[in-house]
Amino acid sequence: MTSPLTHFDAHGQAHMVDVAAKPDTQRSALATGSIRMQPATLALIAGGSAKKGDVIGIARIAAIQAAKRTAELIPLCHPLPLTRVAVDFDLDEAANAVHIRVQAETVGKTGVEMEALTAVQVGLLTIYDMCKAADRGMVMENIRLLDKQGGKSGHWRAGDPA
Repeated sequence: MTSPLTHFDAHGQAHMVDVAAKPDTQRSALATGSIRMQPATLALIAGGSAKKGDVIGIARIAAIQAAKRTAELIPLCHPLPLTRVAVDFDLDEAANAVHIRVQAETVGKTGVEMEALTAVQVGLLTIYDMCKAADRGMVMENIRLLDKQGGKSGHWRAGDPA
């Protein structure tokens, strides 16, 4: 029986998946995550008065940079020519949280799920780094893929039956 884990060969050895025979298609992925914090920390972010500067602006740039460098961080990812990375933040006072959404796109032989997820993580880590002096108890959570399109497997949306 063949393993559903594509990054292992028939002998159980890790390998980079061969995508040479796959056609180039438009591919996209949408990922999200959140970081919860103390109300005063969220106020610092919202007011732009954090010691290190514009937290959201710097986190946006860090997320985009992370998407572009995913193959350097995740050993078996293919380097991809990204055509678009969009990063949006929502400051949620009711939950004392910042939510991030990242849409990554390419035209290529493999998907951009890892790029979107890596961007979410690094965006949240950047918020943590910039605000840790005020709040070391921040919690990153709910990091997940919401939607992916393109390729042989087609369209997948969180919550859809497998």
